[in-house]
Amino acid sequence: MNDRAFVPDDFVVPAPPVTPRFRLEPLGPQHNAADHAAWTSSIEHIRATPGFPDGRWPPVEGMSLEANLADLRRHADDFARRRGFTYTVLDTDGDVIGCVYIYPSTGDAHDADVSSWVRADRADLDVPLYEAVTAWLSAHWPFRTLSYHPR
Repeated sequence: MNDRAFVPDDFVVPAPPVTPRFRLEPLGPQHNAADHAAWTSSIEHIRATPGFPDGRWPPVEGMSLEANLADLRRHADDFARRRGFTYTVLDTDGDVIGCVYIYPSTGDAHDADVSSWVRADRADLDVPLYEAVTAWLSAHWPFRTLSYHPR
């Protein structure tokens, strides 16, 4: 990834979606324990989710809480530098149930690569999350085209 901004300097990042079943908020170090528990409980499910076909994430062997914290700090830094935007997905009780990643496209065909996952025990929210994120990005972000694997 290069150091250029992913969105225009004057772009105001819009408030993330809130639905009756979940809400998004920027992912950060404060989510470490809950994020780690969410994805480590659902490795096979996440690897089977559209958009995670490369077999690199999540790691089958898991990772330490410290390594996860470093990853969350990297995502928070990307957000602050406007190079990528990662959101945690929280249920109505505030439990981490997934993540949404919005990064510059690695190819020329799209403006942004988007992926998302939900915990295996919340698989029923995969389609509603996809639909809410797609609508939000289409209506409020400066992207012409997205690469986001349909559900």
